[in-house]
Amino acid sequence: MSDRLLSNKIALVTGGASGIGFAAARLFAEEGAQLILADKDPKKLMQAENWFAEHNYSLLAVECDVCDSSQVASLMAKVQSVHGHLDVLVNNVGDFLGRIKPFVKMTDDDIDDLFSVNLRQLMICTRDAIPLLKQAAQQASIICISSIEGYRGMPNIAPYGAYKLGIEGFVKSIALELGPDNIRVNAIAPETTETDQVQPKKWISEANYPRVKEWIPLGRFGQPDDIAGSALFLASRLSQWITGTVIHCDGGALAAAGWYRTPEGAWTNTPVITESGIVGLIDND
Repeated sequence: MSDRLLSNKIALVTGGASGIGFAAARLFAEEGAQLILADKDPKKLMQAENWFAEHNYSLLAVECDVCDSSQVASLMAKVQSVHGHLDVLVNNVGDFLGRIKPFVKMTDDDIDDLFSVNLRQLMICTRDAIPLLKQAAQQASIICISSIEGYRGMPNIAPYGAYKLGIEGFVKSIALELGPDNIRVNAIAPETTETDQVQPKKWISEANYPRVKEWIPLGRFGQPDDIAGSALFLASRLSQWITGTVIHCDGGALAAAGWYRTPEGAWTNTPVITESGIVGLIDND
């Protein structure tokens, strides 16, 4: 249908085989886009291919580790070969890598690895996609997935918070550079979103889990479809005069945000109760 929001658009989603990336890819396809999914997990990529095939949606699946610059270059060359241009880029990859520890214990490798997966790869993907985005017939869009943790203190994984906030600086600067080329650049900063990678039910006791209604104004953790909806808005004509900004897709959590100390001296971003937040995951010795 020609009235779909992304009819005939070519969209690339990195880390697109699961979680937020796959939710965005599904929604984009339903709105008429032709998808390229880049993911380093071949099993998840195959599962995504099967879903697209079952629903008769166009998909180019590419196994790619976006932290490897040579693989990113190959990915963009493949997009050029198959489609000739790009209308939407979703930089979805990011991870805290389980590196939860006081900053004084962070090694050089910890700092470098967190930089690579949360900020460097996003810059490389964006840089290498720009020539393809410039070939779009109409306005193109770059969407970077950040985190609400860039907008509040993040104890025991300080580099992650720093790099997530760094995405906003990158987005604002690149938005200025690419505006004359009719390419918009924005970001989405989600609160805790339930995916295979992030599972609050493993951090919070069964008894305390229902108290999420006390922690987040809209009463629940995020779901991948919540973030996908924001991505669709930023990818479509509905946001055609929006660039250089960040959507806080967080259920109102930032408005009510606060970190608390437990009696044992650990940190939690939930009310001070036992077996909650990230209590027990951190070595404070």
